[in-house]
Amino acid sequence: MADDDLDDLIHAADLDGLVRMIDDRCATGDWDGLLRVRDRARSAVKTGRQLWPAATLAEYRLALLAPPHHVAAVLDETDGLSGQFTIGPLTEVAAQHHTWDALRTELNPSPRAAFVAHERAIRGEVVDDDIADVLDIPLELEGWEPTYAVAKYRDNDADFPAPRLPTNWEEIETSSEAERLDDDVELAVQQLVEPWLSGSNGTVEVVCVEGDVGDAIGALGPHRARVCELDVRTAMAWMAWAGASGGAHGRRRGAATGRFGAWWMLAAIGDFIDDWPVNPDALGQFANELNWYRWDAFEPALGWTLQLAIEDESEGVAWALSARDSS
Repeated sequence: MADDDLDDLIHAADLDGLVRMIDDRCATGDWDGLLRVRDRARSAVKTGRQLWPAATLAEYRLALLAPPHHVAAVLDETDGLSGQFTIGPLTEVAAQHHTWDALRTELNPSPRAAFVAHERAIRGEVVDDDIADVLDIPLELEGWEPTYAVAKYRDNDADFPAPRLPTNWEEIETSSEAERLDDDVELAVQQLVEPWLSGSNGTVEVVCVEGDVGDAIGALGPHRARVCELDVRTAMAWMAWAGASGGAHGRRRGAATGRFGAWWMLAAIGDFIDDWPVNPDALGQFANELNWYRWDAFEPALGWTLQLAIEDESEGVAWALSARDSS
């Protein structure tokens, strides 16, 4: 299909025709032509033609499927527009099929390039280049970290798998009498699931108490509760999944942001934030000294949920949090 056909489709604001053109140009590998569709559809929005879905689909397909040079074109940050409405951040989309080694010479040093590097590291690629310190956490996964769940993008949709959680529940006694303590964990949890709160229907409750997990959970209100013990890797995987997710209606932020959010929350629990960037070995040692639990109050597990209880026996302190979102 020639570009005069593109002009006709743009002029007619024919979204169906533009989607067919996008499919055709992907099928034939006409990446230059697909980039023109993205650019023309985006420009047409300024004239009142609501063609942003076509622009979004074109740049998503370019990030997912096109050669590295074209991926770099849609990751360009100069206009601040690319990736605004895609189903996932283009840095994560691009990292699915493109190695850092293939992209590194095409991408200008920038925060987006750094996020691509982190996404590739999460997928197991060794990234040994100097990159912008946008997250201030190691590119290489630490031994105490899990294999994080990553998105699986397809041409028109995606899967965002959650980590598998244990189901060996044990009922515990709760109490609402424990003394509450002030710390930075509530803010860290709010930042972790921010899209659930600002872009969706989510709610968050966090409490720190002098006591054990029963006291912490009871301080949130439940008179009955049950827990499953978690290891550190599972707890980190669950926190990172929540931090990557957009919840029911919010915008997904990607695995790199989710991993950072899990580190930041762990640093808040351990009072490491003032020493950021934190020593990874010290943070991992602290994480392994805690008792981690999944908890609920016998309610149905619906929607997006992060319900953690954490206990520091050496300090006699415990935390409980409940972050929930639904459609």
